[in-house]
Amino acid sequence: MSKNIPRILTAWTFYDWANSVHSLVIVSSIFPVYFSATALNETGGPIINFLGISIKNSVLFSYTISAAFLFTALLSPICTAVADYSGRKKAFMKVFCYTGAISCSLLYFFVRETTTFAVICFWLSLIGWSGSIVFYNSYLPDIATEDQYDRVSARGFSMGYLGSVLLMIVNLLVILKREWFGNISEGMASRIAFLTVGLWWIGFAQIPFSRLPDGTKKTAAKTGNYLLNGFKELRHVWAELQELPLAKRFLVSFFVYNMAVQTVMYVATIFGSDELKLPGQSLIITILLIQLVAIPGAYGFSRLSERIGNTYSLMTAVVIWIGICAAAYFVQTESQFFILAGVVGLVMGGIQSLSRSTYSKLIPATTDTASYFSFYDVTEKTSIVLGTLVYGLIEQITGSMRNSVLALLVLFVVGFLLLWRIPSQKIYHARLETEEVS
Repeated sequence: MSKNIPRILTAWTFYDWANSVHSLVIVSSIFPVYFSATALNETGGPIINFLGISIKNSVLFSYTISAAFLFTALLSPICTAVADYSGRKKAFMKVFCYTGAISCSLLYFFVRETTTFAVICFWLSLIGWSGSIVFYNSYLPDIATEDQYDRVSARGFSMGYLGSVLLMIVNLLVILKREWFGNISEGMASRIAFLTVGLWWIGFAQIPFSRLPDGTKKTAAKTGNYLLNGFKELRHVWAELQELPLAKRFLVSFFVYNMAVQTVMYVATIFGSDELKLPGQSLIITILLIQLVAIPGAYGFSRLSERIGNTYSLMTAVVIWIGICAAAYFVQTESQFFILAGVVGLVMGGIQSLSRSTYSKLIPATTDTASYFSFYDVTEKTSIVLGTLVYGLIEQITGSMRNSVLALLVLFVVGFLLLWRIPSQKIYHARLETEEVS
């Protein structure tokens, strides 16, 4: 199919606009606060019963996230291989999208008596979100040429940050100005926010679904079992990856530095709340600040990659992350935390968009893009699980989140050294062109 078609590229970025509200509203801000205040026992304590097991609500929240990402990491390689073999990539993306969005909407019915139901819905929403992302990411090399990967990837992340902030502001308006909406309770205002996330997600997802291609069916896909052939497809892609040393090196380095990046994103507000004792309003402002600053950050690193190449741009971002961790160990005041959050936002958008586009450049031109991106997705999800686990264990052992931050600093240093092993694609391609001429 033709590439760099403006209306298709724009449609693709709208899936970021559609689904990013889940990350901000459900994972990072309103839902965690509502969950802590609602998932209580009969006496108002945090130890609740979940499927016959007594567990603290905050621990259950963390375990639910880990379980969802582990499940997706196991499921997505199978689904992507079947999708590539059958040519039904968009159909799989729709299934995950609708599963996640409908589950978000069902959180509207979350009250203390329905906590078990709500946890299951939260779990399914995470699976739907993370499962659909792998198919969404895999469209990048299908619709854009390599020279446009960085810009298009940055545009997608920027659309996601902007869309999520817009809906977040609307939701906060409903929560903080409840008298404008019939004096509804704060709990009802939060539950309306969960419903709007699902409706926003499904509604705006129709833009990419209406314009993105379905996928390319294998010529031999008319015969045989799709699941069996899907496993064969996965084995075929795995074998090809073994012959791509740069892609393998990148996945290893991405795994290490992404452990730290994702952990910072998930625990930044908790660090501000527990370690610095910041009020809830300050934490909400911090979340919005990170999202807004991430937009110019994504575009800035895209421009930087055009000048010095992806590898050196990623190394620059990792060096800044190392500085962030070092500063976080010593931060004491609210103003210092805000400044640090602003810097986090700048490099968060840049490192995420560049990581996606860099991997797109390192895989071969193929119709098996979903299968290739399933390995990227598994790497990302596994790093989230291990990163948050390491952070939590160190805090539990030492009693301080600041020591956990030092562990993240070490991960960034290791990630930097692993990136050093990957030649700049800008220099690498220039060298190949020189060799061809000579």
